[in-house]
Amino acid sequence: MITTSLTRRLGLTTPVVGAPMAGVAGGELAAAVSRAGGLGMIGISGRHSADFLTGQCAIPVRSGLPFGVGLMVWTLADRPDLLEATIAARPSLVSVSFGDPAAYVSPLRDAGIVVAAQANTVADARMALDAGVDVLVAQGTEAGGHTGARSLLPLLQEVLALTDRPVLAAGGIATGSGMAAALAAGAAGVWIGTALLSCTEGLNSAAARKRVREATGEETVLTRAFDVAEGIAWPQRWPGRALVNDFSRTWHGREDELADDPAARQLVVDGRQTGDPSTAPVYAGEAVGLVTAERSATDVVRELDAAAEESLRAVARLLG
Repeated sequence: MITTSLTRRLGLTTPVVGAPMAGVAGGELAAAVSRAGGLGMIGISGRHSADFLTGQCAIPVRSGLPFGVGLMVWTLADRPDLLEATIAARPSLVSVSFGDPAAYVSPLRDAGIVVAAQANTVADARMALDAGVDVLVAQGTEAGGHTGARSLLPLLQEVLALTDRPVLAAGGIATGSGMAAALAAGAAGVWIGTALLSCTEGLNSAAARKRVREATGEETVLTRAFDVAEGIAWPQRWPGRALVNDFSRTWHGREDELADDPAARQLVVDGRQTGDPSTAPVYAGEAVGLVTAERSATDVVRELDAAAEESLRAVARLLG
């Protein structure tokens, strides 16, 4: 069994945390990850209601499983109900990312909840540490969804040099050997999202899961085009890494024009409603080419853990 400061802190049997992917990571996916000994996370965006949050959290609670919730700092000022519902659900861990988490750390810690924050730069990491978070997540640009511009390995090394608090690695990790590499570099665990995008428990559509399985690692783009089309007020410093499609080929890099073209923007809105991956965003990271089967997240995490342990034992033999 792989034991780290993260597994000891949260009572896990593997240092795997499922990324809180809004629109994909609901209660069923979180429960499936936790059933394998990791920590499943539920992703909440500003589009979600407090009732939705409460209902999704009830799923792992009914099974007696630990879980976490991921919140976006930039939405919380206008949505205090989401923080209140999160605290009431009593998750093991809450991530407050994409902004300064300072205002939210104390209420969460006072409720006995471990607080994490994702960092895309060293400045982000320093800000989160100053705010008093318990766990840092170094998220590289390889990650799917909204992310920064730094590659994981250099960022991880810099963040590890700042603190002795647990640091998780996020971005591009979808195999046991990748997980072992992050742990060998000093991470206390891995934060995986793309590896779970074709899992049967996800909230995403069958068409989106099929598109993920067919994609290669070269078919992603880091773009603001989808956010602009949908009128989502994501801060510009966090574009989203998604699978390339007809819409992104046309509009990536032309976001200013797109903002003034309601007909083009409507294509993404319609694509969301119909589940058409040629216009709707399918957020995925650069490890997407490794996701080739539709299966339970429990199996994904168990296989990841077993392969990571085997890889770590092989690395140890290099010293012999």
